[in-house]
Amino acid sequence: MSVPHVPHPHVLDNPALASLTGPHARFAERRGRVLRYPVDVSPWLALPDEPDADDWADLAALAGPGAEVPLPGYRGPVPANWEVTQRIDGVQFVDDGLAAAPDPEAVRLGPADVPEMTDLVARTRPGPFLPRTIELGTYLGIRREGRLVAMAGERLHPPGWTEISAVCTDPAARGQGLATRLILAVAHGIRERGETPFLHTSAANRDAIRLYESLGFRLRRRTAFLAARAPERVGEGRVVAVP
Repeated sequence: MSVPHVPHPHVLDNPALASLTGPHARFAERRGRVLRYPVDVSPWLALPDEPDADDWADLAALAGPGAEVPLPGYRGPVPANWEVTQRIDGVQFVDDGLAAAPDPEAVRLGPADVPEMTDLVARTRPGPFLPRTIELGTYLGIRREGRLVAMAGERLHPPGWTEISAVCTDPAARGQGLATRLILAVAHGIRERGETPFLHTSAANRDAIRLYESLGFRLRRRTAFLAARAPERVGEGRVVAVP
């Protein structure tokens, strides 16, 4: 995969910040310049593009002493007194000609469906889906004999863009094209609002990448899904690069 040149800045370079200061501002919990979603909505949080020592101290205070903090999308340096606990290379794709269309079998999912949705996520592991994640946007599902067997929905919402997320299919229902149909149906709803779909996945998930490229998504940038443990005591710290 070759990565095209991307002008800077762009709302998708820091999509959580663009979301929490834009269409998702109602969810934002803030301390200084650090913003995050409520912990039962999404693990995404937003640092400034170039966080300083005060920002890291605010993040530590917001998270709590010794807490593990997810930093999805962040690729900059971290203070030496923070312990990097996870790094997964990721990729960001954008709509570049999707054949988006509604699906007659897809149904809109609501709060009453959350127990089934979280069960499907636990069995298929597409990424975090929390008790209030459904509040972030439209989620569609396909049922067979009354049982939820596939779903996809909306997560981050930078101005003009909406992320497709939680794409998953029950193992017993795979090979039927359900994920493709739901991606295109969710994308249709996003396009109907005059916005552009995008999504993230692990750089190692070759099957998903092949699917997204075949549907008309284009690689925009490489990113990372990072997690780090806050210090037990908040101090200035020396900022070092992530290994």
